This record gives sequence, structure tokens and C-alpha cells, in this order.
Amino acid sequence: MKAAESMLHCRWIAPVEPAGTLLGHHSLVVHEGRILDILPSDRAREQYTVDIEHELDGHLLIPGLVNAHTHAAMSLLRGLADDLHLHEWLNGHIWPAESHWVNEEFVHDGTQLAMAEMLRSGTTCFNDMYYFPDVTARAAASCGIRACVGLIVLDFPTAWAGDAQEYISKGIDVHDRYRADPLIRTQFAPHAPYTVSDEPLQHIRTLANELDIGIHMHVHETADEVDKAVETTGARPLARLHTLDMIAPDMLAVHMTQLTTQEIDDYAASGGHVVHCPESNLKLASGFCPVTALAAAGVNVALGTDGAASNNDLDMLGEMRTAALLGKAVSGDASALPAHEVLQMATLNGARALGLADETGSLVRGKWADMTAVRLDTLETQPLYDPVSQLVYAGGREQVTDVWVAGQHLLKNRRLTTLDGDDILDRTRVWQGNIGSEQ
Repeated sequence: MKAAESMLHCRWIAPVEPAGTLLGHHSLVVHEGRILDILPSDRAREQYTVDIEHELDGHLLIPGLVNAHTHAAMSLLRGLADDLHLHEWLNGHIWPAESHWVNEEFVHDGTQLAMAEMLRSGTTCFNDMYYFPDVTARAAASCGIRACVGLIVLDFPTAWAGDAQEYISKGIDVHDRYRADPLIRTQFAPHAPYTVSDEPLQHIRTLANELDIGIHMHVHETADEVDKAVETTGARPLARLHTLDMIAPDMLAVHMTQLTTQEIDDYAASGGHVVHCPESNLKLASGFCPVTALAAAGVNVALGTDGAASNNDLDMLGEMRTAALLGKAVSGDASALPAHEVLQMATLNGARALGLADETGSLVRGKWADMTAVRLDTLETQPLYDPVSQLVYAGGREQVTDVWVAGQHLLKNRRLTTLDGDDILDRTRVWQGNIGSEQ
């Protein structure tokens, strides 16, 4: 018999690769943090001896969910300014609150709150864009969750940096510090076309090419953004970004709710990725990302929650359901965005967008053992005919029982193992009292 560290005996496994596959009564074998084997459970028990075995008789095992767009620390602003238009929400409430409260402690505590929520809803990797990315990276590495940390750039000063050049310089320092970390990746994160001017964008493009890292940016989020860009620059934001060579296979364009047919075709030809944030777009009335048209054109579309200040949660299972339902309504096609496709958007497509598809995003031999177990033998998900469909349309994050990243058990029977939930709640209540007293 062959030796390994651990083995999960599952009622079902949805590996995502090959697409649409569902395995019944299979086991997944983990050794040195990676997936060593996936095979029928009876054969697994005969062929392997392990130190730890997990019996998941009523569970569906899926790849850990990849939240491809977050502002993790903004969890401390959850519910602060609801039911407002985007620009009123941002300019009148969020940016003023951030200018008053954001510091290293705010980012640390808000990121810990976000990571606890994400792990408890099955997310094993998140792609972030926020101030003090060094603090976010340190918090994620300490927790054991996988993260792609955005090296944010803006034209105007914040608590993190004074001008675009300082943002870029500090971002490079963060990249250098974490370039060898097995859990932490970095990407440049210029906030949006309307907050970053041409010269820093050209500098970012040069550095992204030199460092071989991606670019993560809000693009065509609202009709108002596009209209104002035409008024001030004479061009739609995507056209301007094309002239600056920003649109390339390393681009993650977030939101993309305002697209012409020609823009979809041009973006597909560039090889860039799109991150769809359906619930945030709905809440802020930003518009509808044409997901089915993008996918039909060959664009890799991933899923993200956006920040908890505009969602108001970081629940990727809920995001999958909303994406599936919205995709059908927007396209007028009930067969659009079926369950397996939406699961792929929330896992492998996100990993592809982050340049991590060789390491995570699906359950195949050799990849890191980033996995989520969802219990489906509950009243809320019975009777059960199709586990993946049931996960997307009826499952909830409270049914996530266990989460592993690189084989490390970060959520064990709903209990966080590397984060102190009580301490996080205590610190969150202090922030609530301080921030709330200013409203």
C-alpha cells in the first residue's frame, strides 16, 4: 500500500476538470499539500494508508471557491451607506469614511473579518484591491488562505500613498517581499480609468510586462462613467485603455456592464479576462455584464463579490446563484449559465484570471489541495437529483462544513482553525462603535 497524509471519502466530487464531471463515491488523496490521487473509494481504501481520513458521506467536494474581486478590509464598512447611487455612495460616504478611518489597523482587522467570512462560505483564494496591500498580504499568509494582493494605484493621496509614483513604488516593494511566498501573488491594481491618468498607466504597463504580473482594474462599471469619459477625453474608457496598451492577456477588467458588440469582440481578441460581480452591480444599479455574449466570444469570465460595503456579503455560493439567474434573465435564455458553468466561473475561471490555473481552481492530480466540502443531506437540499445544480440553486454557505488550502484544514466542521472568531468579533464591534459614532 502507498502512504499519504490524508484522504477524503466523498459522496460526490465535482472536480470542474473535465468540464461537467461528477464523481460518485470517490476519494481524494492528499500528500504534501497537493492532490495525489482521485479514485473510487473502495479502491482508495485498498491502495492507500493515510494518517488522517475524513468521511464526507453526505457532502459534495468542490474546488475551493476563487473570489476574483474583493476589497476585503471594507468589510468594516458593511451597511454603512446602503441604497444609494454609486457616485453618491462612493464620493459622499465611502471615500470620506476611508479618509478618516483607514490605517494599518483598519486594514488588518477588516481583512481578518473578511477572511473569516470567506472561509466560512467556501472561498480559498481571493483577489484584493485596497490600501496597505502589505498588511493584507501579511494577514492572508498568517491565516493560510491563498490571496492575490492588488498593488493599488490612484492619482490622489490616501493614507497609503501621496501620488501615483509613490503607490507604484510601494507596490513594487510589496511584490518583492512576497514574490516567493507559496500563498501570496500580486497584481497591479490601478483603481479605474477615471482615477488614474495616462502616465502612471503607461508606467504600470511597462512594469507589468517586466515583472510578469497582471493588472486588475474597474472598467466600464456604469453608463455614467462611460459618458463622462467621452466628455472629458473624447473616448470610451476601453478605447483609451487600448491606446495605452493596457488591454492584454494579463488584464482583469472588473464589472464591464457597458459594452458594445464591437467592444466585446475586441476584448475577446485581446485575451483579457472579465470579473463579473452580479450582486454589487445589482445593488448599485450599475448595469448588467453581458456574460453569455462575453463567454460566446471566448472571454474567460470569473466571479467576484466586490467589497462587503456594496454587496453586502462575501458569499460566493450566493454569487453563483445570482449570476446564474441574472444570466438567464439578461440573455432571455433559460438554458444560459447552467450550474456546472457557473461553478467553473467561481473556481477554475477565477484561477485562470489570476494566473493560478496550474496550481488551483480544479481538483486534479498535482494541484494544491484547495477544497471545499458542502453538506447536501440537509432538509434544505432534499430531495437531491443533481448535486451541482442543487449546490447552485438551493445550497447556502451555512452548509459549508470544511475548507482546506494546500491541504491545511482551515475550516473544520464549521470551526475556524487559524483565525480567532471571538477576537475578530470583539475588534469589529469596537470599529462599529467608532465609525458609527461619526454618522
